[in-house]
Amino acid sequence: MSTVAISEKELDGRCPTGPIAERWDRRKRELKLVNPANKRKYTVIVVGTGLAGGSAAASLAELGYKVLSFCLQDTPRRAHSIAAQGGINAAKNYQNDGDSVWRLFYDTVKGGDYRSRESNVYRLAEASRNIIDQCVAQGVPFAREYGGSLANRSFGGAQVSRTFYCRGQTGQQLLLGAYQAMMRQVAAGGVKCFARKEMVDLVVIDGNARGIITRDLVTGKFESFAADAVLLCTGGYGNAYYLSTMAKTCNVTAAWRAHKRGALFANPCYTQIHPTCIPVSGDHQSKLTLMSESLRNDGRVWVPKKQHDHRRPGEIPEEERDYYLERRYPSYGNLAPRDISSRAAKERCDAGFGVGQSGMSVYLDFAAAIQRDGEATIRAKYGNLFHMYERITAENPYQDPMRIYPAVHYTMGGLWVDYHLQSNVPGLYVLGEANFSDHGANRLGASALMQGLADGYFVVPYTVGDHFATSKQEKVTTDHPEFRGALEASQQRVKTLLGVNGRRSVDQFHRALGKIMWDHVGMARNEAGLKEAVQQIRQLRDDFWKDVKVVGSGEAFNQNLEHAGRVADFMEFSELLATDALYRDESCGGHFREEHQTEEGECQRNDDDFCHVAAWEFKGVGAAPVLHKEPLEFEEVPLATRSYK
Repeated sequence: MSTVAISEKELDGRCPTGPIAERWDRRKRELKLVNPANKRKYTVIVVGTGLAGGSAAASLAELGYKVLSFCLQDTPRRAHSIAAQGGINAAKNYQNDGDSVWRLFYDTVKGGDYRSRESNVYRLAEASRNIIDQCVAQGVPFAREYGGSLANRSFGGAQVSRTFYCRGQTGQQLLLGAYQAMMRQVAAGGVKCFARKEMVDLVVIDGNARGIITRDLVTGKFESFAADAVLLCTGGYGNAYYLSTMAKTCNVTAAWRAHKRGALFANPCYTQIHPTCIPVSGDHQSKLTLMSESLRNDGRVWVPKKQHDHRRPGEIPEEERDYYLERRYPSYGNLAPRDISSRAAKERCDAGFGVGQSGMSVYLDFAAAIQRDGEATIRAKYGNLFHMYERITAENPYQDPMRIYPAVHYTMGGLWVDYHLQSNVPGLYVLGEANFSDHGANRLGASALMQGLADGYFVVPYTVGDHFATSKQEKVTTDHPEFRGALEASQQRVKTLLGVNGRRSVDQFHRALGKIMWDHVGMARNEAGLKEAVQQIRQLRDDFWKDVKVVGSGEAFNQNLEHAGRVADFMEFSELLATDALYRDESCGGHFREEHQTEEGECQRNDDDFCHVAAWEFKGVGAAPVLHKEPLEFEEVPLATRSYK
């Protein structure tokens, strides 16, 4: 792209060398330490209280650091990690079916279509074993086999059973474990919680992250908080598409404001479309609902073999059904990875084989499993998920197949971090879905919870200490000019939003942005569509600042104002997402360029030109960003065409 400037200096991920199985242990030996008495002198801000933020806050406080914890919600336990359903991966090999740390590492690298950093992924696979032990010790009620051992089930992209689960409530139970660990430190004085406060800016002093600016969502008051390091654990940016499976409060604001302060944003075009969601039912919807990938253990995905077949599913005989995932990917069947399964569903529906009134859904059928194992067994495994589906659709999935269709779910891109999970801004650490580091171009199911807890419990407690020990910094207070400047800029932004006083609602603009993103930067992308998206986003952003109507005031509880600030950030961020998708002239994982596909419709990578992390530097709203590249090397899992056939 002629509009993109490319930095000649390669990014250094600070990854260790040598045998991959020894890298993390050797790096831990090399890290500088802070003695227990000195830990009390350091303050750490943790933004977000999901699995990454909650586990990090608890772990750092247990070590002796002073922790300030911030969340949007009225309580930390309402973080969006609570919505994760199906499970958490770990290489325990309880099933004795051939799993290992190396196998989990291999599956993750392959599942990410060879666009992740090998050193980080191997460390994640290693830490997965400790996560389960930690959570069991906290009392997380994992499902168990008859003999009392922890149960496992399968998820996409794997041929082993390595997913630990709590029925369809795994995220909720894991979050309660992290929350209880954090609240223990609240009671002990190690953590101070700040609920209903939104981070609206990062404060950088002498090149180091030293604090944040927040806005109280109840009173509208702006406040400054100083620290020795800042941890962003604020999740993903899928709500840029308006309709997604994410909670309505999920946003890009914290990460985007950090990006505008110098933090590089990596691979924003890697968005995951989940294949197992309840289809859109009308324009009234403001979000979509995910049905756990775990359902594909027992549910079979199919469509009629005849186009535009409007018979009820029970009226279509077995020989007239196309179990297309089992047909196309016999080795993995219904548990093919999410990006592949989503595109396969879209292809069938686009070709006229979809079901439902709109023809934009496929069946997920449990009849064979119920006949084989009995309804009681299926109810014990998935009862709460079936209940949720029936409440939303008024259809009984024990009697009729579920209808599902892909929807935006997870974002593999995020702020760039090195092996220590530190961004290019010293002192700014980014954990969980907010960073880019572990999943490449596609995340395997049940790996998000694994990454969040690995980062918070087992990685950042080591690496943040090294930062304190090796970068001697003077203490700063919120009286510093950088704090005052950031505070005034945040206040002015609110005044500007309220002062537009246009005619169109914030939601109208968000819906319009979502349509642009889904139509041009969704499951299938092409050069012409991406160029059109960039132009449309710019025009919509100009219209937003001329014609948005934000009601109410800035000195009180005002959800319309909250939404406006986040949509304004989505307007800026979405241009970068589309720009990144246009730059990456290949197909890989969740980034599917129609110009680059095999005869079978699979991704066609370009390893010669794009085997790197694309990390973007902010140069101003509407200005061309600067691209920084981090080369990716594959020593343990050699580059190969990804196949699940």
